[in-house]
Amino acid sequence: MLEHAKNRLQELQGHLQDAKVDVALLTDESTIAYYAGFWGYLSVEFGRPTFLIVPADGDPVVVTPLMESEMVSAMTWISDVRTWEDAGSNHWDNVLSQIFKVFPRRLGVEKTVLPGLVLSWLESTSDKTQLSDVSPLIAKMRTVKSPFEIGIMKQAGLVAAAMMGAAQEALAEGVPEYEAALAVINAGTRAAADFLTDKGWEQFVSPMIHNLQIMQSGMDTSMVHRRASVKRLQAGDPVYFCFCNMAQFKQYKLGFDRMFNITHVSDQAADVQQAAIDAQQAALRVLRPGIRAEAVAAAANEVYQDRGYASSYRTGRSIGMAYLETPELKSGDTTELKAGMTFAVDGGISIDGHYGGRIGDSVVVTSDGFEYLTEYPREVVVIG
Repeated sequence: MLEHAKNRLQELQGHLQDAKVDVALLTDESTIAYYAGFWGYLSVEFGRPTFLIVPADGDPVVVTPLMESEMVSAMTWISDVRTWEDAGSNHWDNVLSQIFKVFPRRLGVEKTVLPGLVLSWLESTSDKTQLSDVSPLIAKMRTVKSPFEIGIMKQAGLVAAAMMGAAQEALAEGVPEYEAALAVINAGTRAAADFLTDKGWEQFVSPMIHNLQIMQSGMDTSMVHRRASVKRLQAGDPVYFCFCNMAQFKQYKLGFDRMFNITHVSDQAADVQQAAIDAQQAALRVLRPGIRAEAVAAAANEVYQDRGYASSYRTGRSIGMAYLETPELKSGDTTELKAGMTFAVDGGISIDGHYGGRIGDSVVVTSDGFEYLTEYPREVVVIG
């Protein structure tokens, strides 16, 4: 992992030189993981940013809170790790000033994810520094995944399949939603642990599956992002699981959704679920190199229209170390797809106050089509 991260950073330096950017100051967790191989747990939400400083020519520097520095130093390939403290002369702004001494003429930042406190400090520190958005450079590098990255994402897919299998096994009339959510966490954690060792860089990768489980049942399935609750499942309930904020391994994040039905399914609920499946499959049938991203969405939208349903959100999104990368499978995105791009591809319908129909898989674009990263039956399923 670390050797791949090092090679990526060296490639980034070449892009910075071409763009005539003197130094990049990177703050996004997924970006830092991509180039430096580590991630922290004291994020900017706690007022504690971490920085990766990448000169166009020269050695990179990491600046991280003192309390995380031992772990960070053990995780990253970068040798120059500086620390900062919450108060006093060694606060992060002073540390950055000492590193830069004279601020560069063109400083690269990811403008859309640059923390407000860092932006405010930059604006107040130097009126001669031009902030140049390097987000497009970074996004372009991350769009097409390497075979190494795809291998990790396939492992994440196996973890996700174990999670979904446990979800299905836990479902029965009278079971509270949270019990199924607990089964998901336990199964995913054990599956992830099977891929890890306690040696080297891997010793810092936690197998723990976390974040609140997106799960709804009954009429609440129209509420796309409702979380698991104490509600008990009833006969005839459709049940929806979304793992889009949980199915991840070694920082690579997948999208994965399925629905189940307790004891029986109504004709109306079955119809909307099947329409979602058919829309997703229509999108996947056209997914291949050379096609535009919006054409994939158009194929799904045609199914919704033919069945009398409205599409309410995109058909897919690029996935990787961030939950949302580029391009997106939606109207207006004219990006031409290439082999090695990875997407979460969804079918989704919501009938407010009644039910929903949804399915989602992660895939990688291949030379002649696509390959699933997540494998699980794609059909209307009745439990019991």
